[in-house]
Amino acid sequence: MDTQELQRIKNKFDIVGSDAGLNHAIETAAAVAPTDLAVLITGESGVGKETIPQIIHQMSRRRNGRYLPVNCGAIPEGTINAELFGHEKGAFTGAIGERKGYFEVADGGTLFLDEIGELPKDTQAMLLRVLQSGEYMKVGSSKVEKTDVRIIAATNLDLRRAVERGTFREDLYYRLNAVQIKMPALRERRDDIYLLFRKFTSDFSERYNLRKISLTHEAIALLRSYRWPGNIRQLKNLTEAITAMESKPVTPGAERIELDAAALAPYIPDEKDTMLPAVAAPSGAQGGMSDDDKRRFVKALLDLKQEVDRLRERVDAQQTSAPSEPAPLPQPHQAVAPEDLPEEAEWQEPEEDGLSIRKMTGDMIERALEKHGGNVKLAAAELGISERTIYRKRAQKKS
Repeated sequence: MDTQELQRIKNKFDIVGSDAGLNHAIETAAAVAPTDLAVLITGESGVGKETIPQIIHQMSRRRNGRYLPVNCGAIPEGTINAELFGHEKGAFTGAIGERKGYFEVADGGTLFLDEIGELPKDTQAMLLRVLQSGEYMKVGSSKVEKTDVRIIAATNLDLRRAVERGTFREDLYYRLNAVQIKMPALRERRDDIYLLFRKFTSDFSERYNLRKISLTHEAIALLRSYRWPGNIRQLKNLTEAITAMESKPVTPGAERIELDAAALAPYIPDEKDTMLPAVAAPSGAQGGMSDDDKRRFVKALLDLKQEVDRLRERVDAQQTSAPSEPAPLPQPHQAVAPEDLPEEAEWQEPEEDGLSIRKMTGDMIERALEKHGGNVKLAAAELGISERTIYRKRAQKKS
């Protein structure tokens, strides 16, 4: 596939990045799209696996048919057979009428089965039959139904190990795995991280009429050095939270705000809390934030930020109008001993080839201390870190 065609696909499906692994996944999807081969998409949670089946469907002969994504992990085990294959009236308690299943609804189109590794063993047997012959039976029926559906599956589990453990059928694994497409983790796409950050802050800013956030070279290095266990989903949520908290409404001549590493650092999660976002947000039923929840969350953040800005303006106004008093001189030699400070989580400093984040943060600490005349409390407040961290870093530098 030539570069122009690859970029056309990326533009159509809103894909950002130029990583070789990402390009290979897109090229493979385009190559198998005209066929009816089963495709298994693998990769960690949050890497964007759901985009690949859309590419395959839109570039296939089934593009005019139904595209139906199904999250197998979100359907209770007791009802998943009825959801997938349908049921007859009275098949079980609560079955007050006949219901079509996803295989019937998607007939002639494409069925995307996400989190395929969560399927119960009896459902796996029924799925294997559909893949082999296109036949199935509704729950509570003895009539054989036919369907013409292309199956694309995805998983963040190692299905080969699941086969070894006996939790996933070996024959189904090989049937689904006619073509495997691996989506790379975000930490494997270092050069794409800031590109994605710019896209997310741009989209979010335009939606809420806020200034876009840009980063200094040091801040970009800090962003790229984090390992992003939640992948693109985590980066998107964090970028939107940063934009909501740090940005201001757009005004003439002011459409962008630049953050340095010190301003960005408090938003980067501690390595010990790798599954948590930097700013906690409500999650939807399937692990992501719904649009309604996101709007309410962002509105609350913006309201809080506006209130803080108003309070700050009032305080500044009062300080301007009040008689000035000489400020007390900083007391650099009257600092609290490190052992007397409260315990808290250590500030983790990742490293990246070609750039020492540890040296960068050490230099920032020294500059802040110099600025505040050696006052550790003021320097810590400016950097958004604890006094204990400053004491620890200085001790490490001396040793």
